[in-house]
Amino acid sequence: MTAPRALIFDWDNTLVDTWPTIAAALNATLVAFGKPAWSEADVRARVRASLRDSFPGLFGERWTAAQDHFYQAFARVHLEQLVPLPGAADLLQALVRQGVPLVVVSNKSGHYLRAEATALGWTPWFQRLVGASDAAADKPSRLAVELALAPTGIAPGPDVWFIGDTGIDIACARAAGCTAVLIGDHATAEERARQPPDHYVPDVPALHRLLAATVLTSAR
Repeated sequence: MTAPRALIFDWDNTLVDTWPTIAAALNATLVAFGKPAWSEADVRARVRASLRDSFPGLFGERWTAAQDHFYQAFARVHLEQLVPLPGAADLLQALVRQGVPLVVVSNKSGHYLRAEATALGWTPWFQRLVGASDAAADKPSRLAVELALAPTGIAPGPDVWFIGDTGIDIACARAAGCTAVLIGDHATAEERARQPPDHYVPDVPALHRLLAATVLTSAR
């Protein structure tokens, strides 16, 4: 297995646990706009795209008002409920020590993404954190990948790994020509069948072991 030259990470539920916060803000918005709340299982299965890509289908002409309501609900709790996934900080620190370029491509609003990275003290570890609306098009567009990688001087390609927890991360990796690494059990069976990842790991410690066999043992 060839060591990647750079790593692109998704954020939510790849490095940090945010499903409860997302579910609470989304359900507050659905109920406020006269729609039934979703179960957490529904949220996990259906939340993939950015708000600017998904809310028009959910709320029609009122989608911008619904977006504002979601962000108001989300902003009240997202920092106090922010929890890194087990092993995430250790993995990122090991990669930084090895000199591996790290970036983030997320469909979370760029403002909230960077606020969370700052709250965790992780901002210096990434060369760029790209969230929704930062690029001309959101994930799965390769434009988000190109924007994230620009400071590294490394072009998207098979020697760049895109690590994420859902089918939209695999789709983004494919759109950019990167190697797709799926983490966790959030991707549906349909997503995995439609676009199988190049590698699969069940959790962050398993990802650390996979990288230990490649990039963390490579001379740089």
